[in-house]
Amino acid sequence: MVQVTELANKIELASWLNSGVFGMNRAILSNLGSIHGRRTGAKSEMRSARQQRGMTTLGLIILVGFLGLFVFAFMRLSPIYLNYMKVAGVINGVHEEFDGQNPSRNAMRTSIARRFGVESVDVITHRDVEIIGVDGGFDVIAEYDHTAPFISNIYFTVKFDKRTTVRR
Repeated sequence: MVQVTELANKIELASWLNSGVFGMNRAILSNLGSIHGRRTGAKSEMRSARQQRGMTTLGLIILVGFLGLFVFAFMRLSPIYLNYMKVAGVINGVHEEFDGQNPSRNAMRTSIARRFGVESVDVITHRDVEIIGVDGGFDVIAEYDHTAPFISNIYFTVKFDKRTTVRR
C-alpha cells in the first residue's frame, strides 16, 4: 500500500511539474523516474551510462604522476646527452682538423684540450681521451660513463663511446 501511494504521489507531482507550474523542463522530470533508488526506463539507463563517461580524479592523479615521472627523467638525462653532444663535436672537429695532415699525438691532444675548454666540457678531460696509433693514422676514442641521480637511491648510468680514425 505504501508503494502505491508513493507512486501515485510521484505521478501527481510529475504531472503538476509537467504542466509548468514551477517552470521546470522535462530533463529534470526524467530524473524523477526512480522509486526506492532504482532507475526505471531505457532513457534513464542511457543517461546513467552517459554520466559515467570520463576520467575520475584518482585516475587523473595517477596519470599525471606517471607522466611527471617521465618528464623528471627527461630533465635529469637531457644535460647528460647535451654534454655527450659536445664531446662528439670535439672528436669530430679533431677528425676534420687533422685528417690527412700527418698529425702528431701531442698536436691532437692539445687540440682536444683547447676544444674541451671552449665547449666547457667537464664530464671528461683531454687525458681521458685515448689516442692510439694504428696502421695509417690514429684512433681517437672518447669512452666514458656518466651517472646521474634520479630519485632517492635510484640512478641513471649512461655509457658513451665516440670513436674516429684520423689518417696520416
